Amino acid sequence: MYPRFAKERIEEALSDTRVVLISGPRQSGKTTLAMDVAADRTPFLTLDDANVLRSAVDDPVGFVRGLDRAVIDEVQRVPDLLLAIKNLVDDDETPGRFLLTGSANLMTLPKVADSLAGRMEVIRLLPLSQSEIIGTKSNFIDRAFAGEMPSSKHIVVGHELIEVVLSGGYPEALGRKRWARKQDWYHGYLDAIVQRDVRDVAQIDQLAVMPKLLSVLAEHSGQLVNYSAIGGALDLNHVTTRKYVGVFESLYLVHTLQPWFTNRLKRLTKSPKLHFLDAGLLAAMRDVSPDVVAKDKTCFGPILETFVFSELRKIASWSEQRCSFAHFRDKDKNEVDLVLENRRGEVIGIEVKSSATVSAADFSGMRKLADACGDKFVQGMVLYDHDKIVPFGENIFAVPLSSLWSSS
Repeated sequence: MYPRFAKERIEEALSDTRVVLISGPRQSGKTTLAMDVAADRTPFLTLDDANVLRSAVDDPVGFVRGLDRAVIDEVQRVPDLLLAIKNLVDDDETPGRFLLTGSANLMTLPKVADSLAGRMEVIRLLPLSQSEIIGTKSNFIDRAFAGEMPSSKHIVVGHELIEVVLSGGYPEALGRKRWARKQDWYHGYLDAIVQRDVRDVAQIDQLAVMPKLLSVLAEHSGQLVNYSAIGGALDLNHVTTRKYVGVFESLYLVHTLQPWFTNRLKRLTKSPKLHFLDAGLLAAMRDVSPDVVAKDKTCFGPILETFVFSELRKIASWSEQRCSFAHFRDKDKNEVDLVLENRRGEVIGIEVKSSATVSAADFSGMRKLADACGDKFVQGMVLYDHDKIVPFGENIFAVPLSSLWSSS
């Protein structure tokens, strides 16, 4: 069993919050982690069991009545349970009463939006981070906001880095040796999601178009979102396309990264940027393996950017910082792939480069971002395929990609 560094945060939340939800994609390890946290002390009920599901659907109030504490798995399958849980925990405010897991972002479901506000803490659990795979807890984000140099232990470069990125973080896929078998798992996983979970989170008029839309989105990963262009290939208008992309977002398959803005700069792009949330999943959809990258590395850049985005989201789930994610791009096309901003308004800039060389030109967007932030700009990094940290100006560095999973 891999260590999950969000466990400590979940246990802390259960000590002072009535309901805790572990939310993330299917097969990311939510159930295993919930059972580990609860151990043998708490009843475990999964809504993937047909009999349990039927009972919860028929009588959600009766289903939870009399439960002192419980783990309820895949709770998005019966949203009405959350209102029943709300009434129960309002009558008894003891912390840690319910530990829930959900394979959909429940806050996007109409029946759920306000039912547990102030009563529930949501902790995201994405597939395994590289830190968890090697068993070393990364403090990359905390060090960055402290203005400290990144650590450069556990260096991985070249072909080994490509394998790490393309493998993704789903435990089942990681357990398969051959690349064809890994990618078979990812395709089977997507088929199951579309056939089963899409119906749980939305009323979709054109269910058959969803796999095709996901394939189109895979080709647009790492790019600015243009709903008309994405939907046009499938005869979908921009309104329907946006709605369907939102369904994939709620299932933690993709994420639309909003643009960073400031009043100091007027000419900033307002378009979000599309990312998949697992690089292995994206690689399978684009049919990219290490052999393919060895012949043509141009296909690797967008997958690497997805990998870095996903790794940082995972590290943020156990970081002491509470930070938002965005991207920076102005009308002159100066850009920074990722902008992290903490609650104090301090900013970290991250640019991703798949090559082993970095030049001053690679920092043009970073310098624009630094100027816009003023004294709130803490540090800027271009992550690249090398083993050396190289300064390129005050608080601006070229940094090995593997610094993401190094600890101090």
